[in-house]
Amino acid sequence: MNLTLGLAGLAFLFVLLALQVPIAIAMMAIAFVGVWAMLGLAPAIGVLANTPYEFIASWTLSAVPMFLLMGFIAYHGGLTSGLFDAAKLGLRKVPGGLGIAAIVACSGFASVCGSSLATAASLGRIAIPEMVRAGYKPSFATGALAAGGTIGALIPPSILMIIYGVFAETSVTSVFMGGVSVGLLTAASYIVVIMLVAWLRKDIIPARAVGIDDLDGRKVMLAVWPILVLIALVFGGLFSGLFTATEAGAVGAAGAIGLVAITGRLNWHVLRQSILETLGTCASLFIIGVGAVMFTRFLGLSGVAGLISGAVQGFELNYFELMFVIVVIYLILGMFMEPFGAMLVTLPVLMPVLDAQNINMVWFGVFLVKLLEIGMITPPLGMNVFVIRNVAGEYASLTDVFKGVTLFLLADLVVVTAIVTFPDIVLFLPNMLR
Repeated sequence: MNLTLGLAGLAFLFVLLALQVPIAIAMMAIAFVGVWAMLGLAPAIGVLANTPYEFIASWTLSAVPMFLLMGFIAYHGGLTSGLFDAAKLGLRKVPGGLGIAAIVACSGFASVCGSSLATAASLGRIAIPEMVRAGYKPSFATGALAAGGTIGALIPPSILMIIYGVFAETSVTSVFMGGVSVGLLTAASYIVVIMLVAWLRKDIIPARAVGIDDLDGRKVMLAVWPILVLIALVFGGLFSGLFTATEAGAVGAAGAIGLVAITGRLNWHVLRQSILETLGTCASLFIIGVGAVMFTRFLGLSGVAGLISGAVQGFELNYFELMFVIVVIYLILGMFMEPFGAMLVTLPVLMPVLDAQNINMVWFGVFLVKLLEIGMITPPLGMNVFVIRNVAGEYASLTDVFKGVTLFLLADLVVVTAIVTFPDIVLFLPNMLR
């Protein structure tokens, strides 16, 4: 145990991150040098050699490439293309119906995707031009889609939740179940924002959107039925206990390929593009995970994790004070770091604290993902905002998009307050599994 070395390594990590060193490389380098300094070169080489296999060979983690493949196949195979039209058709008479349809479509896309960036980019390309043509203020339209994209990591399957489940050694299926209620609550809060703006500010959302009545209901349903079948297949089997989260990924990927084949859109280009994007995304996620495992071992050997846990207990923070500190930490980190990095850097430090406070790890996993997704739309580095800016093109500037997400950020803070105050919002569905 060497507390001085551990604290120095923790401080040096943030220095490297500030210098924009890739987070995986930073964590692996510090862990290697730290273990070398404490135990010698041979143990350090052993950690470097064994950790990648030990982490990536996890059975639970195999759900990540399967769910990613399902999402990419569904997207490139055109299964998700009818979601926005279906939502528009059902909400055509509701004030702000076009904006609400975008949020509903984001929620539907999230059910087969697992990534907030992919959700924002995919629906943004479709919804933003229509919303602007219908008279929506561009900043509000782009802000709604940037915020709506965050639902992609809340409603299962969520890649963030799978990674969390592996690190926290808790049930991924239970975390998924908790994510359903928070994802739907988030979508509902965004819908309330849109309805209030439609009611109070006709200069932002017109009284009636154009072009919705031109939709052919039969064609819309023909376009959307495959994605509904896929959602029912994955969620039905997962939440009925028919198969685990890992098995659900494999079933979902096979189901997506089969449905794309049935619709006649399966070809070499769709398969190749989906597989390449799956491999690229998995590689970037897994290398960060390997670095995080190595860094966790270094902190454990140095005694830093126990020191921080003891210090927090020494302050005798109550539940609400601790949650306030955690919210502030993640909101600040979200301004400068991407979600996976922020989660994997902090979990080794926070988990002993949470364990000492008897915090339910299923609840915390969902709460953590919600906080990380708020970071996706906060300045200056909200990644969803940058994605929407690129998608929006001439419709809105980066400043416009950041202005557009302001009301949705306020809605997010209301949701976070509700989750902290009423934990059963997250836990009532997981408790039904018992």
